[in-house]
Amino acid sequence: MADLPHFDHRMSDAEGLMWRLEKDPHLSSTFANVTILDRAPDFDRLMRRMERAVYAIPRLHQRVHAAPANLAPPSWVDDSNFDLRYHVRHVALPKPGSMRQLLDLASLITADAFDRTRPLWQFVVVDGLRGGKSALIEKLHHTIVDGEGGVQLSLQFLDFERDTPEPPPIDPELIEAARLAAADEPAPTDLWRDIVGGSMRLPLSLLRQVKDFLADPAGIPEAGSNAADTVRGLFQQLGDVESAKSPLWTSRSLQRRVEVLRAPFGATREAAKRLGGTLNTAFLTAAAEAASRYHRELGAPVEHLRSSMAISTRTESSGANAFSLVRLLVPTSDMPIVDRFAAIQAATSEARDSSAAASLDALAALAGTLPTSVITRIARQQSQTVDFATSNVRGAPLPLYLAGSQILQNYPVGPLGGVAYNLTLLSYNHSLDMGVNIDTAAVTEPELLQRCLERAFADLLAA
Repeated sequence: MADLPHFDHRMSDAEGLMWRLEKDPHLSSTFANVTILDRAPDFDRLMRRMERAVYAIPRLHQRVHAAPANLAPPSWVDDSNFDLRYHVRHVALPKPGSMRQLLDLASLITADAFDRTRPLWQFVVVDGLRGGKSALIEKLHHTIVDGEGGVQLSLQFLDFERDTPEPPPIDPELIEAARLAAADEPAPTDLWRDIVGGSMRLPLSLLRQVKDFLADPAGIPEAGSNAADTVRGLFQQLGDVESAKSPLWTSRSLQRRVEVLRAPFGATREAAKRLGGTLNTAFLTAAAEAASRYHRELGAPVEHLRSSMAISTRTESSGANAFSLVRLLVPTSDMPIVDRFAAIQAATSEARDSSAAASLDALAALAGTLPTSVITRIARQQSQTVDFATSNVRGAPLPLYLAGSQILQNYPVGPLGGVAYNLTLLSYNHSLDMGVNIDTAAVTEPELLQRCLERAFADLLAA
């Protein structure tokens, strides 16, 4: 069983930035999974497993405590009002229990903002899916853990066999002792140490420049001061700053729709090897091919689109979140998919080389000196430079079980962050399960995009 990520008492700078950016709902970092089960799970058994998981992973019963005036990243404190049944819910779909009904429910649950006074996660067991199946919608805030860390976390309540014996119950006295040991608020000395440490992460000269810069925050796009250049430069380390390219995906909203698809893991990996690249290149090539088809079919062909790509930086000592972001230009003109693959392989290699300089922590440390209204404005401007986002998460290569039910499919739903759509891949049991989180004001034909993605993977396998 994989080791759990390391959970710190205080958020990292990057996690604190994600937390503050959510003052703008377009920049939500919530992600989810839609897990399809072969039958209804034993709900009481699931609750017992989740009780153990909450005991093993303190983050699941902790809430966020913000530092005064955002002078340091928020910290995590025990939720004295924690109620497991608030976080694990049980509902049923009305007839006919279609996949579309389930995905629409998942979209609503994922888009619904967390109660910031409680721990930032929610599981919803959904019965009544057609064919006697059920589902689990797992919703987590990105400050708790990233996608790969979430896979490791899930092994606390998943099994490798259907009828695995339950572990012994936890002694209630141990649970109570653990709760009492966790202070409800940070100690004053710890809080001031965090604040002082947070304020000294940047050179004093830069802090003075930031102060001057903030005298005219409306001048962010045109400002020529060193501080403004530093802000823009740090964002450029995450990618470039050219505008998004799509003539169709120009609007943004809070309207969401989730689509899903699957591709064979082994065959896709072999196709990538034949073409001289990696599975990640094949994934991004299929995404670009689908975007190209979508634009051509709607009479608006486009030469290039701008994509962001999440790259895991996880090591054995990593915390809850370990990733960087890069931005790259992908070819979307009408061309053979083999040529598209070669072009994207080169672009991806260059993007990975530049990701070492894509210091999300450096950006976040500087953002800690800026008012929330300023950093949300900068982030919204940056999101407008990207057409679509992608992420590839490694999952379990063998069947898994949840409270006596077998997991059949496991579709991830990544955060949009202000782009037209997010395509996230999660490998599971010899399959590539993909979720497409769509802003329907941008992608007005979501079913067409889903069909274009399916055709793109089919063409890639045949290449």
